[in-house]
Amino acid sequence: MPEAAASDLPLRIDRLESIDEIRQLAAKYSLALDMRDADAWVNLFPADVRVNENETGRGPLRRWFDETMREQFSGTSHHIGGHIIEFVDRDNAQGVLYSKNEHEAGAEWVIMQMMYFDRYERIGGRWYFRRRLPLYWYASDINKPPVGDRKMRWPGREPYDGSFHDLFPSWEEFWSKDPRLDAPVAPPAPLEKFIETMRRGKKPPSVRVR
Repeated sequence: MPEAAASDLPLRIDRLESIDEIRQLAAKYSLALDMRDADAWVNLFPADVRVNENETGRGPLRRWFDETMREQFSGTSHHIGGHIIEFVDRDNAQGVLYSKNEHEAGAEWVIMQMMYFDRYERIGGRWYFRRRLPLYWYASDINKPPVGDRKMRWPGREPYDGSFHDLFPSWEEFWSKDPRLDAPVAPPAPLEKFIETMRRGKKPPSVRVR
């Protein structure tokens, strides 16, 4: 093994272990949420997690979890899909994760398609969610496909638009202009910059949480 490659080996192993731990973090999030284990769920966030403009900490986050899960849903099931993880440095990363969810909401069964835009931070040798930004495409009773606009359709609420496409400018660009198939193809994104290249500097959207 070349000397340079040998010296990089500990960093490469650390990166692989970090990727696996972050993917496990996302799986633990879904399991703890669906099993209503509030303590397990809030402990996936750092002790100083920001809950809202006025509150931080796992205690306030647990109160939010309890109120939301108790009032809105009888049961849930979150099925996670593709997960892109990119590192800012050894202890900070970001990710995009697909999630297809089912909710028992009173007399209706609501299905949802969404993604999370995540920030991860390693603190004391352990990875946590620093932030999860939910980006929704649709929510609708399983027997009522959400065709058309305002695809967020929860029982007892007026339909509204989700934010599934708002993190990336390509969706709006695609539909708002004629295709330029003769234009040069953009160069590949740099390693660890796929998400940022697709975002093109666009700010994260403000999201209405259910």
